[in-house]
Amino acid sequence: MSTAAAAPLAGVRVVELGQVLAGPFAGAILADLGAEVVKVERIEGGDDARRMGAAFRHDDALVFHIFNRGKRSVALDLRSEAGRASLEQLLAQADVCIHNLRPDVPKALGIDGPSVCARHPRLIYGEISAFGHLGPMAMRPGYEPLIQAFSGLSSTNGGPDDPPLRSGASVCDQGSGMWLVIGVLAKLHERAQTGRGGMLQTSLLETALVWNGQKSDAYLNEGRLPARHRSGHPGFVPYEAFDTADGPLLICCGNDRLFAKLAEVLDRRQWLDDERFATNRARLAHKEEMLAELAPLLSERPRAEWVERLEAAGVPCAPIHSVPQALEDPQVQALGLIAQVPGEDFRLTASPLTFDGKRPGIAAPAPRLGEHNVRYGLPEFDPAP
Repeated sequence: MSTAAAAPLAGVRVVELGQVLAGPFAGAILADLGAEVVKVERIEGGDDARRMGAAFRHDDALVFHIFNRGKRSVALDLRSEAGRASLEQLLAQADVCIHNLRPDVPKALGIDGPSVCARHPRLIYGEISAFGHLGPMAMRPGYEPLIQAFSGLSSTNGGPDDPPLRSGASVCDQGSGMWLVIGVLAKLHERAQTGRGGMLQTSLLETALVWNGQKSDAYLNEGRLPARHRSGHPGFVPYEAFDTADGPLLICCGNDRLFAKLAEVLDRRQWLDDERFATNRARLAHKEEMLAELAPLLSERPRAEWVERLEAAGVPCAPIHSVPQALEDPQVQALGLIAQVPGEDFRLTASPLTFDGKRPGIAAPAPRLGEHNVRYGLPEFDPAP
């Protein structure tokens, strides 16, 4: 598969006023898809993500390089009249404006959605907040772990005896960035027909509630709170991780046909005639007995042997990899998802999309603060103190 750059959003200009993760992630997706993303940063140090960790390259932290590749940076003092005038100059030439600014900031600066859209009716204006644009907490800022806790997402993570746990990935921040991009693409399509832009809004809280929707909908409609299964599933048995002789293995029997294949591999055909195990609903009711018989069998042999035997029989399974093991796996390497950053000596994870067999590459490294002021006809910025 070719990894030559695919640029379906070529010709689209985006102004991003993003900080740290949710907004910058949306901007990075749009940049990967070929949009020209102009990142507007504060003159005092720029995006806080530049200092979120040890200096990696060019005195910026790795996280900044990850979420700001392919963008251009302009440094403006939006508290000044001249800075706001420069922003207006950028917005007048843009198709899209996105931000995840603290909720009280846009109105204080005169760049809230209604004001900006009134001045630039073709502009698509998208914003990400922490708790949503409505309600008593609309003006409250928030961070990923706070939203996971507040939304109930943490309460469904982990096992029955674990305390509430946050997800290792920033699913609310990055998920909100994805929803914003989806909204932007929808509005671009609409604008092509109507000639007008408009506003779109999403939040970390709404994203968390949607990710947890299967659990909360069960509570709303059936009055049941979700059981916590760690790697397991509330609707299937066996469907979780097991220890083999040398490492953990996930087995997913999503129906009775797959369970029958598992029983065959394990030489336990009698399970199919046992009223406790013959059907998935029976296994759900007798889960502990099922696992008590299954787990010791799997612990007798090495993981690679089980993977080979189960895959040959058509039983879905996967080794539980560490990050290095996942990156070294031939399947992951075949996808070509790790891309060299142009002009740099390091690599980053690229876009998980392909278009006509081509994956969008990383167009450029993350910009230096204010590197592109002059490019857009703005006052030259000197980051030196």
